[in-house]
Amino acid sequence: MSLSGTPSMTQSSQLFDYNALPSIPALWTIAAQRFNTIVAVQDAHSVPPVKLTYAALYQQMQEFAAGLQALGMKAGDRVGLFSDNSPRWLIADQGIMMVGAVDVVRGSQAEKDELLFILENSGATFLVTEDYATLKKLRDRLDDLPIQAIVLLSDETPDEDERLKVLNFPQLLELGVGQTLQPLSAQRDDLATLMYTSGTSGKPKGVMLSHGNLLSQVDGAGRVVRVHPGERILSILPVWHCYERTFEYFIFGHGGTQAYTNIRHVKKDLKEFKPHYMVAVPRLWESIYEGVQKQFRDQPKNKQKLAQFFLQSSDRFIRARRTLQGLDLENLNPSVLDRLLALIQIVPLGILHALGDRLVYKKIRDGVGGNVKYFVSGGGSIAEHLEDFFEIVGLEILGGYGLTETSPITHVRRPNRNLRGADGQALVQTDTRIVDLETRQPVATGKQGLVLLRGPQVMQGYYQNPKATQKAIDAEGWFDTGDLGWLSAEGDLIISGRSKDTIVLTSGENIEPQPIEDACLRSAYLDQMMLVGQDQKALGALIVPNVDALEKWAIAQGYTLQATDSEKSQASEKLLTLDSKPVQDLIRQELNREVKNRPGYRPDDRIGPFRLISEPFAIDNGLLTQTLKVRRNVVMDRYQGMINEMFV
Repeated sequence: MSLSGTPSMTQSSQLFDYNALPSIPALWTIAAQRFNTIVAVQDAHSVPPVKLTYAALYQQMQEFAAGLQALGMKAGDRVGLFSDNSPRWLIADQGIMMVGAVDVVRGSQAEKDELLFILENSGATFLVTEDYATLKKLRDRLDDLPIQAIVLLSDETPDEDERLKVLNFPQLLELGVGQTLQPLSAQRDDLATLMYTSGTSGKPKGVMLSHGNLLSQVDGAGRVVRVHPGERILSILPVWHCYERTFEYFIFGHGGTQAYTNIRHVKKDLKEFKPHYMVAVPRLWESIYEGVQKQFRDQPKNKQKLAQFFLQSSDRFIRARRTLQGLDLENLNPSVLDRLLALIQIVPLGILHALGDRLVYKKIRDGVGGNVKYFVSGGGSIAEHLEDFFEIVGLEILGGYGLTETSPITHVRRPNRNLRGADGQALVQTDTRIVDLETRQPVATGKQGLVLLRGPQVMQGYYQNPKATQKAIDAEGWFDTGDLGWLSAEGDLIISGRSKDTIVLTSGENIEPQPIEDACLRSAYLDQMMLVGQDQKALGALIVPNVDALEKWAIAQGYTLQATDSEKSQASEKLLTLDSKPVQDLIRQELNREVKNRPGYRPDDRIGPFRLISEPFAIDNGLLTQTLKVRRNVVMDRYQGMINEMFV
């Protein structure tokens, strides 16, 4: 189904036909008229703090665009935009598009060589950077590139440059005030942006997304969740990432008010800003979950027992409720007897759940502001224990699926069909096909295979890389996601693994690591982990333990824990390290229990050797991508000696 005809608006329904718009900038023309005095963006952490209405934001976008035209920028030019979340990023992004140019986006913290590769590969002739420090990081190599002018998104006074014209943000706006912005004639098929995949291996590829690709997301998301003017959205993901970026276009198209936060301030901002919506990746939900668990552990024993009692009772309640609703992924077609047994449990468990909500769960919701309608999750599968926990405490997570190459959303769970463990049903006009890995023939419903997608959100291709484009998109327009999954009879997509992440044991068994990793991370003593074992007899694991939880366990056992590598040799009767037998035994017990309790457990899922490592997987050490996915190949390289020793 698709909308057609001229743009139509009704203030009561807030519906708008985004498919009638020619470009993303056209969205702002409408938004500035409809939501004129509503606050569009605010940033309490910038110096000074920023708060802009839709009218003021739109005016700055136009001034920025006019300033760019005065510098000589024209339609079709490539513009490097290397900056992070802020209202000025949004102004720059839309100012560039209003000129008809194509922005090439990346975070300012990316490595120098990566940013230079992106500039060179894209053929960028202009550069917009977060600040002067970002420019200085690149400056010694810019003379080799066709860069004509540079804009800083800060107020810093740039040094004189013998070749390049450099303006700061206020200077560019001032330049634009005195100019007449030439009208834009961009069309839906015109290239809007180049988004270079961060990936977990290899050099990034420039994903070519058109205005139509991006508008398909605004339209598709609007059919799933209705954001009303003035509702609050908290932004934490990097805005140059496709998932955050297109969600922002969607909420601004509906008059939402967005506040920017970061890892340092997110807990405080959740409580004070009281958002209605927030998009994030599973790692953030893990952080919130672990924060709550820590609060539980810090309570007196009697309160801990009471909270655990309610959580266990509510766990049984939500499982019975899922059965009644036909939303149990392990039993999508419950029998009459299944439903009857669930109905019998619902009433007594419902009473306990309501009591737990009043005494425990409401406090958790208040800790994130008390107004959350939906959390939206992407960028990876949500672990089962997180799904259960957030459902129990009444914080609804709508999981979704997509890739940068698909703008990115292709599937999302609906409020009226929030099937936990699944990745949702397809957006409008999106086709899903599951095929056999070898024959590429469609497989039966419910059977796992390679996921292919086709729809208005599929990219135009990889920039200047026809070979990679041809490999990714076939002649009929089907995009090869590289992911494994299956479809339910109702069209729910369930991603089960990554084809290139599959671990093949010497027995010939193919193991998808993510579901097993997610199951093991239910343990309070595990913070991060990555399975290994390609061409081995059994699986192995690299584990980053939860040191805080281990320290509390050690104290309860009458020990003291020292978790740093430099202190391994100091272990004694009362002093434990990560290599000490009691710690190793505890982790072994945790792994065995969680793996065996995983639905669909097979003997080959059992984890054999493992090693505890004290250094977390992080962006700073290169072990996580900017969107918090484990760079499996980098971790393998970093710990190859340890992995080899594991399997001797």
